[in-house]
Amino acid sequence: MEKIASFTVDHLTLEPGLYVSRIDRDPATGAVVTTFDIRLVAPNREPVMNTAEVHTIERLGATYVRNDPAWASRVVYFGPMGCRTGFYLVVFGEVTSREVLPLVRGLFTFVADFEGDIPGAAPEECGNYLDQNLPAARWWARRYLAQTLEVIDDAHLSYSA
Repeated sequence: MEKIASFTVDHLTLEPGLYVSRIDRDPATGAVVTTFDIRLVAPNREPVMNTAEVHTIERLGATYVRNDPAWASRVVYFGPMGCRTGFYLVVFGEVTSREVLPLVRGLFTFVADFEGDIPGAAPEECGNYLDQNLPAARWWARRYLAQTLEVIDDAHLSYSA
C-alpha cells in the first residue's frame, strides 16, 4: 500500500502550527475539501495531551466551528489525531491556513475561556462522557494561543515553508 501523505511529514522536525495537510478533489463532482493539521504539540519531543483534555477540546471545538456563522456550513469534521498531538479540521473548498486562522483562533479562545457544562458530555450523548478534563483543555488552549497562534509566521502555516 502507498504511504498516506500525513505520514510523509517529518515528525522529528514538525513544530506546533496550523498546516494544510491535504486538499482532496472528487473527480466525479468536482467537490473540494481541505484538511488542516492543527498541531499543538511538537511530535516526539513534547509530552502528548491526555485523552480527557483531547476529548474536551474535541467537544468544545466541534461545537464552536459548527456554530460559527461564516464557517458552519463549510465544516465537514473537527476531531483529534490518534497520536494526541493535535486535531484535524476538514472544510469544504480550497482554503489556506491563513484564511482559516481566525476560525482556529476563535475556537481556541472559546476553549480557553469556557466555563460550564461541556456540550455533548452527558451519558445519553457520548460513549465515554466521564473522560473529560476542562481545566487541562483550557491550559492547552491558552498555551497554543500564546505560543503558536498569536505569534504565527509563514513557517508554521505551511509544511514546506
